Amino acid sequence: MKRRRFLQRIGSILAVLGVTEAEWLILGNRYYQALAEPSPRKLALLIGINQYPQIPALSGCLTDVELQRELLIHRFGFQGSDILTLTEEEASREFIEAAFSDHLSKQAKAGDVVVFHFSGYGSHVKLETSPDTMQNALVPANGSKDSQNEKIVNVNYILEETLLLLLRSLPTDRVTAVLDTSYYAANTVLGLKSRALQESVEAKLAVDELDLLKQLKTQNLPSTPVVLAATSNPKQSAREGLFSGFSAGLFTYALTQYLWEFTPATTIQVALSHVENSLSKLGSKQQPALLSSQKNQHIKSLLPENIIGAEGAVTAIEEDGKTVHLWLGGLPPQVLLYYGVNSRFTLATTEQLVLRSRTGLTAKAQIAKIEGANPLQVGQLVQEAVRVLPRNINLTIALDTGLQRIERVDATSAFAAFSHVSIVVAGEKPADYLFAKLQEIPSRYGLFSLGGELIPNTTGEVGEAVKLTVQRLAAKLSTLLAAKLWRLTENQGSSRLGVKATLEIISDTSPSVVMQRQTVRTFKTETSIKKSVQTRLIASVPTPIVPIGSRMQYRVENQSDRPVYLILLGLNNNHTAIAFHFWDTPQEPNTADTKPLLKEVVIAPGETLTLPQTNAASAWVISEPAFFDEQQLILSTAPFSETLAALNTAKYSTAEQSPISPLLNSLDVAQALLQDLDNASALKTEMNGTAADSYILDVNNWASFSFSFQVI
Repeated sequence: MKRRRFLQRIGSILAVLGVTEAEWLILGNRYYQALAEPSPRKLALLIGINQYPQIPALSGCLTDVELQRELLIHRFGFQGSDILTLTEEEASREFIEAAFSDHLSKQAKAGDVVVFHFSGYGSHVKLETSPDTMQNALVPANGSKDSQNEKIVNVNYILEETLLLLLRSLPTDRVTAVLDTSYYAANTVLGLKSRALQESVEAKLAVDELDLLKQLKTQNLPSTPVVLAATSNPKQSAREGLFSGFSAGLFTYALTQYLWEFTPATTIQVALSHVENSLSKLGSKQQPALLSSQKNQHIKSLLPENIIGAEGAVTAIEEDGKTVHLWLGGLPPQVLLYYGVNSRFTLATTEQLVLRSRTGLTAKAQIAKIEGANPLQVGQLVQEAVRVLPRNINLTIALDTGLQRIERVDATSAFAAFSHVSIVVAGEKPADYLFAKLQEIPSRYGLFSLGGELIPNTTGEVGEAVKLTVQRLAAKLSTLLAAKLWRLTENQGSSRLGVKATLEIISDTSPSVVMQRQTVRTFKTETSIKKSVQTRLIASVPTPIVPIGSRMQYRVENQSDRPVYLILLGLNNNHTAIAFHFWDTPQEPNTADTKPLLKEVVIAPGETLTLPQTNAASAWVISEPAFFDEQQLILSTAPFSETLAALNTAKYSTAEQSPISPLLNSLDVAQALLQDLDNASALKTEMNGTAADSYILDVNNWASFSFSFQVI
């Protein structure tokens, strides 16, 4: 037996786990430690179900299993023979429980590492035996059966409570479960597909399932597993998305991508904060959760030297010994779609691989220099060295399938007027946003995130034609494309430029840290990595909350041996672009003919700079109303000359000279930013034919951090 997401009703589930509500917040880095530490054996049971009888099919559950399997083998040293996968019809309730018993319960010993993963549907059920209580349940491949009568439905579900007790029954305390499912199904779901079925009015479980639960409740189960859940809110749904040639659960993809790139020297709360940030960029507001009674937040061990952070691994070598197949599960999801030919990766042996082709998460690459190269080996990790991105990147709008044919035709025609916008049918190709009708009567058209959240100020009037609604989106579409472009620069995991940035709330005593970001691949030893991350442990709560009226600042430390230049761009809840403006104080007072100019922000080697400077005139104060703020802090070894030129073309009045203010020409600025990062690369001469239609970004010369917080 196994799986299912237990987090739903946190109180009752915590009780099953033997955890108090106060304890779960102080978990620590046990998940990472459990995977990374040497142990007698590492066992995994991975379950994924796309196809269900008489139920709409899911799309990304098999990919989830593959994402986990590749991570466990190449990043954490699991043997393929110790990973059991059950997919599609294999994942019946009976097979799942038998596999749990034979592969995990009977083989695991004290000190062993056990990982359990489930991707599929979840549901709420009201049992015949307890009609006053709704219970969370996992839906196996054979979960549905014929109705006993009109009121009672026979189901072959696995109760979440049963799964939690099974996990606790294992003879090791190093158990981790990842549940990419949910239990609440909204009546209408717009956008991304939900992994939740409508609740059963009254259900009858299989007799042997109830017997198993009864048996487990009588046993002494001292083990406390670490359980990572796709959602923390009972009213949220776990979603899955369409990416570059594949579908996947948003939670599984974001989690595994993070674990590829980062060291274990962090708490799980920090990891979930990064994962939630990634989920937001993918269009979902779902908030992952962690439950455990483990209280030790501190580092007990580090990853072995051979599994440092990476963007992927060598999975096969062709007969010529020069061409390799790669798995690229560590690249940020928003970057993968545009990851171009001639991008480069570095092996631990210092050889470079040049990307020749890519399909989904797999790619082919060749050794950059054949002479003197060390023999390639399957399992070698690859780290990003050069990112090649196309210059002709569009904003992709998906047309909701709920629109009538004539509405889709009119919308396609209207969006065609924007040269930087592409149109697809929802669910057929990857997209950035969704154009659909509001779920109200009378209805209107509007622009939505992929998760179905309406983007403020994008709705038309009641009865308004599609064309008119689309036309009024012109400015908003440019802003959204600009944000898409600067998100493509994110590289906290792969950057080799030594920098650290901390977002702080200023108080009368000492600043309080909201969150912190830091590059780690510049460190040479385990000790220095451990030391560098200790201060990051404070950033332990997903989606930090910032009260209205707070005075804010960034503290940026240049840990490299070169000067670094800085740009800060962002997008607030209204999807309005903002930027940090470092005004050049004029020698004489401004007149009607004197235009305020911006100047470079530069930080000398070893120095720390606070932004804005701590004085009343340049204070950054969070004002009303409440909003969600996403900011991108980009640092480079070369000046942002073209970015500043683009910023200076906008007309700012003296009253608008605040440190954080609206970005008036966001798309021009974003394109100039990519060009500046391209200019900082010294590799153009040796990458003939690439520069003309692509941006070439060298990880040695730039770092880009994402900061997100909720203002209340």
